[in-house]
Amino acid sequence: MTNVVFIMTDNQGAWSLGCYGNEEIRTPNIDALAADGVRCANAYAVNSVCSPSRATFFTGLIPSQHGVHCYLGSEKPDSQMGPEAYCTIDEFVTLPQLLHDSGYHCGLAGKWHLGDSLRPQQGFDYWFTKPKGHTSTFYNAEAIWQGEVYEEPRYATEVITEHALEFLGQTAAEDEPFFLFVGYNGPYGLGEHMYYTHENRHTEHYADKELTCFPRESVHPWLRQFRDCIGNPVSMRGYASAVSAVDDGVGAILASLEARGLTDDTLVIFTADQGLCGGHHGMWGMGDHSRPIHTFEEAMHIPLIFRHPDRVTTGGVFEGRTCNYDFLPSILDLLDLKVDRPEDHPALPGRSYASQLTGDTESWDEEEFFHEFEMVRTVRTQRWKYSWRFPDGPDELYDMVEDPGERWNRVSDPACQEVIEDHRARIERFFNQYADPRWDLWREGGTKAGRLS
Repeated sequence: MTNVVFIMTDNQGAWSLGCYGNEEIRTPNIDALAADGVRCANAYAVNSVCSPSRATFFTGLIPSQHGVHCYLGSEKPDSQMGPEAYCTIDEFVTLPQLLHDSGYHCGLAGKWHLGDSLRPQQGFDYWFTKPKGHTSTFYNAEAIWQGEVYEEPRYATEVITEHALEFLGQTAAEDEPFFLFVGYNGPYGLGEHMYYTHENRHTEHYADKELTCFPRESVHPWLRQFRDCIGNPVSMRGYASAVSAVDDGVGAILASLEARGLTDDTLVIFTADQGLCGGHHGMWGMGDHSRPIHTFEEAMHIPLIFRHPDRVTTGGVFEGRTCNYDFLPSILDLLDLKVDRPEDHPALPGRSYASQLTGDTESWDEEEFFHEFEMVRTVRTQRWKYSWRFPDGPDELYDMVEDPGERWNRVSDPACQEVIEDHRARIERFFNQYADPRWDLWREGGTKAGRLS
């Protein structure tokens, strides 16, 4: 069976990587991974904060199905630690549990952020993680190892890599396939550490760099947090340093696979839980950092790369537009895993794009994908992007062909009213088909996380 290394970063827009066109931030290892595999040019997250998007990656379900609508930690009591902690995706068929049940040795090194962090979840037996989701510092941060919370003095990104390498060292000698989930806390780009120099081996390199990849735009009136990060050299250089530190970790993991003779037998996946605006549109952060919650491209557009020498095309680019609810069916197809779901299990809204990664000729003709964050639902089609804020707006409509920078909101344009009606109907059809009434916020359903709006 094929080994799997699944690397997920925290708050990283596709725009921050060399293989997606960034010429200023150094990411040679991730770029090499893309050159050896398939880079998904138009991959998107179903939600622009951590927990909902991670739940979607692991279950293939949308927030209105799995019930995680916002980041865990925005509610009380806390579902991450303590007597009321629980795993928020435990009732569903999940990727790690499926692999465990199929004979895989499963390890986690890094961020979990899906509840009950103190105890190993979903078939993982190697369990190094964070007590909570947010990152307030990269040094002297709390971590969990062997069931205990402790303060880790070293640089958190490097420690996550060390645990990933430790897991690979343990499994290399075992006669069983493995699944390693590496949840980097970086680059993150939020918190108080964005206002002082980010210290790692890349700090000196970026100390005098202008970094024009971070737009210097006027602060958007909706932005409520991190307004002082826009155009701030400390914030921009710190984020770039954190991106490059993650790239170091990816390089170390790839080198370990090569040294242990595991490259040909291992599917490596690199992605992010959601994107991040780094000054784009006058925003810093993700959708939750503005009111109303925003849906700009840079907070939704994520990197997604697959490499497997025997199964995935070398040097390929998948141009099709896809959302991370397509990820689970795709990876199950790549691994040739058949799944028997209970009759009452929610239907998966996604479609497998595995054939696009393996060089088959099957076309990808998905015209639309959907994004939801609490009371905001967005549909993206080939030309248009429509965000519907229920029940009172403000809504947005952008022509992504003529106006890819989302500068001209056409929602009040009389010539676009048929487009709006069509896109509202698309949203209604999709969510009427897939949303679970228990977790459908538009119809007074509940949530496993707190509410921002």
